[in-house]
Amino acid sequence: MENAFSSLLNPARVWSRHEILSPMHPVPKAAGVYAWYFREIPPFISFDGCHKYNELTLLYVGISPSAPPRNGKAPSRQTLSDRIRFHYNGNASGSTLRLTLGCLLSKKLNIHLRRLGCSERMTFWTGEDKLDEWMEKNAYVTWQITDKPWILEEQLISNLFLPLNIDKNENNPNHDLVSEIRRGPRAVESSHSGCVRGKQRGLASRAAWADYQRPGR
Repeated sequence: MENAFSSLLNPARVWSRHEILSPMHPVPKAAGVYAWYFREIPPFISFDGCHKYNELTLLYVGISPSAPPRNGKAPSRQTLSDRIRFHYNGNASGSTLRLTLGCLLSKKLNIHLRRLGCSERMTFWTGEDKLDEWMEKNAYVTWQITDKPWILEEQLISNLFLPLNIDKNENNPNHDLVSEIRRGPRAVESSHSGCVRGKQRGLASRAAWADYQRPGR
């Protein structure tokens, strides 16, 4: 386990977005833990105590696949390759990392969460492209293969200052702030105000969306 810690905290190198999304990308199709380093720190969070690697700051760790469910359902078959590439090129609905970064960077990038039609899924819509550009300049990743990544992840969260991790990280001083920033935009409905859920029309309106975008909100 000590070697796994070292490989994530003092990696031989880290990888950029364009390298990970290239056809000959290096990410293995295996289970493991990944660590995200950043050049620019998103606003609002406290990062004193974060681990540093050269000029980069470690803010988040994640795993693929997740721990097997205890209800008898089939375990996830995702790999490091699937998950890391989606974080770089997916959307906020399927990536906790993108959701957190986008909410923290909402004012800076002028992007906002919007609901996808009648579903509960929310993305930054065209703002996902702006988030891609920010990650291209600032987000770097490394990984460690391990058969039970959830064990290593828990140890990393317990021993490191990781401001963007929320799950199992309640003692981090950023926990409540990041949780609230992520929760806030979900109260705002998509501008598709004509969408009907069952017998109820969506509660939010264009006016509510416009109000959310006002400076200082």
